[in-house]
Amino acid sequence: MNVTETLNEGLKRAYEITITGAELEAKVNEKLAEAQPEIEMKGFRKGKVPMALLKKQFGPRVMGEAMQDAVDSAMQNHLETSGDRPAMQPEVKMVNEDWKEGDDVIVSMSYERLPEIPDVDYKKLKLERMVVPASDKEIDETLAKLAETAQNFETKKGKAAKDDQVVFDFVGKVDGEAFEGGSAEDYPLVLGSNSFIPGFEDQLIGVKAGEEKQVSVTFPEEYGAEHLAGKAATFDCTIKEVKKPVPAAIDDELAKKYGAESLEALKGQVSERLQAEYAGAARQITKRALLDQLDKQVKFDLPPSLVEAEAAQIAHQLWHEENPEHQGHDHGEIKPTKEHTKLAERRVKLGLLLAELGQKNEVQVTDAEFTQAVMNQARQYPGQERAFFEFIQKNQQAQQQLRAPLFEDKVVDYIFEQAEVKDVETTKAKLEKAVEALDEE
Repeated sequence: MNVTETLNEGLKRAYEITITGAELEAKVNEKLAEAQPEIEMKGFRKGKVPMALLKKQFGPRVMGEAMQDAVDSAMQNHLETSGDRPAMQPEVKMVNEDWKEGDDVIVSMSYERLPEIPDVDYKKLKLERMVVPASDKEIDETLAKLAETAQNFETKKGKAAKDDQVVFDFVGKVDGEAFEGGSAEDYPLVLGSNSFIPGFEDQLIGVKAGEEKQVSVTFPEEYGAEHLAGKAATFDCTIKEVKKPVPAAIDDELAKKYGAESLEALKGQVSERLQAEYAGAARQITKRALLDQLDKQVKFDLPPSLVEAEAAQIAHQLWHEENPEHQGHDHGEIKPTKEHTKLAERRVKLGLLLAELGQKNEVQVTDAEFTQAVMNQARQYPGQERAFFEFIQKNQQAQQQLRAPLFEDKVVDYIFEQAEVKDVETTKAKLEKAVEALDEE
């Protein structure tokens, strides 16, 4: 077996691999010898089929396997010897396509190697981290929102308005006949909650206690009950009471509704949550500052294939964001612009840099961290959590998409520990302005 270099230009490498006919035949014989003890054939006892007959019967198929094994072995040996790490799957082609049994096998192998990543003295990096304390005003505003969410309803005089609660009896009819499940007594309905059939709640705005009202609606075509889907219906309603929303009192009882022992304990929880929100936003700002510094300071060659692939993905994603009406991929070619390519170069550079740092320092995503990420993602699909878990378990690409940001954040945290990070106390308004600036970039 012989490997000859045919291209060495930047990160591009190409080789010609020659596997002699004798080496290939030896590999075929070796495979047949391994299989011989288990092979049965008419007229021969198990394991006693002559090699010549095995070769005639199975030779062509085994030859293909042997050829593939030999090429794979040659490629693996070359990569281990050279230390090259291909940026993408190497391209392998048969050179002598007119090959016949007994001839040497000649294949070409080409790839772009990953670059050597220069060492970075992370201790020399200087960063600022915004710190925003939770003020009493912000805590009180949050408590007021919690009280509004936990609102009660009190009887009011006069007509029902949007957001009021109407307590009423109703009987639903289709073609003049009451239908099963279409009646209720003392039903509390918040007008504007959209919990009833479209158009129902609007017709109750303006009703008063003691009034009778007939509501006319049409069930949606996609309604769950097939016998009602698309049907016109009337509801005879008897209004018993109209109530107005009243925020709950901000006291110990409110605290208990949210799982706290007292109002002071709830204030503490609110303060911690606000601090966590501010810290999360501040971390994103500091992370962007870190990546900006690394992008400016660190220089190395980038594999063109990775940049091209990333630029194409960016262009495709942005095109769909700008054209949300196109859900599929039945559109014309989307060519990356110079701006897309520039962004791709930054992403590829920082991705390779962080990956190298993580590997050198044995940064890993634990099983517990990955499981927590899957659980967080699954919450976005209520009622389908089990199906989502099964999808992740069977899909390696989906697993990688979840692991990648976790790994990146752990590497960034490692750099924060090495770098000089100065805490700077500031205001919520300045923090929000800094976050908005991130979104605009």
